Amino acid sequence: MMRDMTTREIPDQVVVLRSAFESGITKPLAWRRRQLTALRALLTENGQAIEAALHTDLHKNPTESHLAEIGFVLGEIDHTLKHLRRWLRPKRVGVPGAVMPATASIVREPLGVVLVIAPWNYPLQLLLTPVVGALAAGNAVIMKPSELAPATSALIASLVPRYLDTRAIAVFEGGVDETTELLKQRFDHIFYTGNGTVGRIVMRAAAENLTPVTLELGGKSPVYVDESVDLAQAARRIAWGKYMNAGQTCVAPDYLMAPPDVAKRLESHLAEAIRELYGDRPALSSDYGRIINDRQFARLQPLLSDGRVAVGGASDAEDRYIEPTVLGDVQWDDPVMQQEIFGPVLPILAVAGLDEAIGRINAGDRPLALYVFSSRENVRRRFITETSSGAIGFGIPTAHLIVPGLPFGGVGASGTGSYHGEHSIETFSHAKPVLSKPLTPDTMRLVYPPYTPSKDGFIRGLLRKLG
Repeated sequence: MMRDMTTREIPDQVVVLRSAFESGITKPLAWRRRQLTALRALLTENGQAIEAALHTDLHKNPTESHLAEIGFVLGEIDHTLKHLRRWLRPKRVGVPGAVMPATASIVREPLGVVLVIAPWNYPLQLLLTPVVGALAAGNAVIMKPSELAPATSALIASLVPRYLDTRAIAVFEGGVDETTELLKQRFDHIFYTGNGTVGRIVMRAAAENLTPVTLELGGKSPVYVDESVDLAQAARRIAWGKYMNAGQTCVAPDYLMAPPDVAKRLESHLAEAIRELYGDRPALSSDYGRIINDRQFARLQPLLSDGRVAVGGASDAEDRYIEPTVLGDVQWDDPVMQQEIFGPVLPILAVAGLDEAIGRINAGDRPLALYVFSSRENVRRRFITETSSGAIGFGIPTAHLIVPGLPFGGVGASGTGSYHGEHSIETFSHAKPVLSKPLTPDTMRLVYPPYTPSKDGFIRGLLRKLG
């Protein structure tokens, strides 16, 4: 019954937030800064409760929760507060002689009412990081946390009204029914993080109201390793990026390509790296997470049968535990290569060399991230110029997310649009062109009808100069 009441309240809540936005309360810089500062207090004053909720939902270690969730959002808030005034300052642009005297500038204005739909794998970070940008840009915001991380969702829903301005900021919990009802409403921007299947549903719903969308999706993010690097060190970096959050990270290394001899040697290096990270029995490690639910476990467990288990391979359905696993002798048509893995299973595929690796990447959807471990400049250059991906990391996976000056987003099937830092302001605001020209002197008389041969010559010459 409560679920039905919540669903029925959604249209009225959107109207309330739109009225608040249209009243102008979200537009002053002071309001934006107050909301960001209050959000910072929410995180710092409730850190232990947030860590406990994340442990309940995903078995996350408190340190990892701070690294990848709480601390990540705090860093985004601090960076935004430091630079927001400069980012919002009108930007002067040059004016061609054809319209002089005049001045031109670009002014950023908020879009209106924004919907942010978050996934379950980083249920705090991937909800609040876009919210930081939406609030900084001066919008009213509805947050939709993931129902698949219920402890974190409930905590956010209880904390947000205590800290943020409820006239312009709301949280709706729930599942498919609530999300479906939200998508029926008219928003000024929808920001969705998740999978491509739901991304298509979001885009179709948004089209009904011509609502712009940002889709942060995923895909199979590849890794290429050659013999020019320290394989033990490369294995540690790859294992860290792959098995954090039990592999449930959109930019985690999805599969690894290497020449045959390198592929074979990496198996033992990855085994040692996993032992360094999680001990001989990862099931007993407080640093290693669990699969989010039974449905995801049932999807992942059969993938352990592909190829040859080189490292790990154990699983426990009752505990939703899948051991950090490396698969050798994997073929390109195996089931593990037909889907984004989104779990702690790393296939290794032998390739003849650089040409085959690039060809394999380009044969599939453009990935959200691509990682290359090579000290050869020509190899790096070819990956930059001959492949397309949301981001590329040389020598390290996943860490591009923590660089606030870099946009985060996909390309093609891995997503559309980007955010983080100033790029969030660009996403959640409209860059409005402003041209101001005095009425006198009226230089425009030179282009008014009636057109004469002299005016024709002047206009044609003017247009050539503009080109």
